[in-house]
Amino acid sequence: MATKTKAKSSTSKKAEFSKETYMEWYESMLLMRRFEEKAGQLYGQQKIRGFCHLYIGQEACAAGSVSALTKGDKYITAYRDHAHPIALGTDPKYIMAELFGKVTGVSKGKGGSMHMFDKERGFMGGHGIVGAQVPLGAGIGFAEMYLDSGKVCMCYMGDGAVRQGAFHEALNMAMTLKMPTIFVIENNGYAMGTSVARTSNVTELYKLGYAYDMPSKPVDAMSVEEVHLAVSEAADRARKGEGPSLLEFRTYRYKGHSMSDPAKYRTKEEVEEYKGRDPIEQVKQTILKKKYASEADLKALDTRLKEQVMESVKFAEESEFPPADHAYTDVYMDANYPFITD
Repeated sequence: MATKTKAKSSTSKKAEFSKETYMEWYESMLLMRRFEEKAGQLYGQQKIRGFCHLYIGQEACAAGSVSALTKGDKYITAYRDHAHPIALGTDPKYIMAELFGKVTGVSKGKGGSMHMFDKERGFMGGHGIVGAQVPLGAGIGFAEMYLDSGKVCMCYMGDGAVRQGAFHEALNMAMTLKMPTIFVIENNGYAMGTSVARTSNVTELYKLGYAYDMPSKPVDAMSVEEVHLAVSEAADRARKGEGPSLLEFRTYRYKGHSMSDPAKYRTKEEVEEYKGRDPIEQVKQTILKKKYASEADLKALDTRLKEQVMESVKFAEESEFPPADHAYTDVYMDANYPFITD
C-alpha cells in the first residue's frame, strides 16, 4: 500500500488566486493529461518505442511549481519527464516528435521519452539513471549561486531515488554551501512496484532533510495551490541566500510505473480514492464555483487541447528520423564554456 499520511497545509490561511491563474493551471494540467493519454495509446500501437513513463495524476506537481517561479529558473527531473516541459511552455509537437525518435524532437530524436531537454525554457532534462539528476540539480544551483544570478533550480526525483547515496551527498553539500536548489520528492507511493513502507523505516520522506538541518516539509501535491505556495516559500528563501529546501510532494500516478507495468501491486479501491482528489478536477470545480468559466467554455477548451495533441502527433509522424551520421554530433561541448572568464 502507498503511504496514506496526509500532508499538512502549507499555509494556515487559504491563499487567494486570480481567475487568470486558475485558468492557466487548468489549461496546463489538462494539456499534460491529454498529451499523456495519447502517448499511452500510441505506445500501444508501437508508434512510440522503448520506455514510456506517464505523468497522469501528478500534473499539479509541475503546474504549481512553474507558476511559483520566474523566467530563468532551472528545472531538472528524472525520466517521467513529458509534463515538465509542457508546463514550461514547450510546444507539445516537439515533445511528441521526441517520443517518436524524430529529428524535430526536443533532443533531436536522440533522447526519446526519458531524456527531454529545452534549454531555452530552463529545462535541464529528464535523466534515466535513478537519482543521477539529484547531484546535477545541486550543481546547477551552485552555478546560479556562483554567477549571482538570483535564480533557483528545481530538482525533482521519485520516492525511490532517495535511497541512493547521491541524494544524501547532494543534500549535504547543498546545505553546507547554501545552494539555491529546491529538492522535490514526487512521492507517488511506489518505487516501480515497491511501496515506500517496504523500502525504509522512514515513510515521511521530507524528514530525511532534517539530517542536514535543511528546511523540509510535506506538501499535498494533489492540490496545485499547495504546490504553488510551498515552492514560492522555498524559492523566496533560496533567492535571499538562505539555501536549499526539501519538499515532499505527496502525489499519485494513476497508471503503472511504465507502460509495461500492470500495477497489480495496488488495489482498485486505492486508485479510485486518489482519483477522487484528482488535481485537475479540483481546479475545474473551483473555476465553476467562482464562475470563472462555464461548463461549455471548459468543454471547448478540452476540445481545442485534444486537437493540439492530434496536431502534435501529425507533426511527429511526418517528421524524419535522424540521419545515421547524427550519431556523431552533439557528443562534445563547445570549448568556449560560459563560466570561464578572463
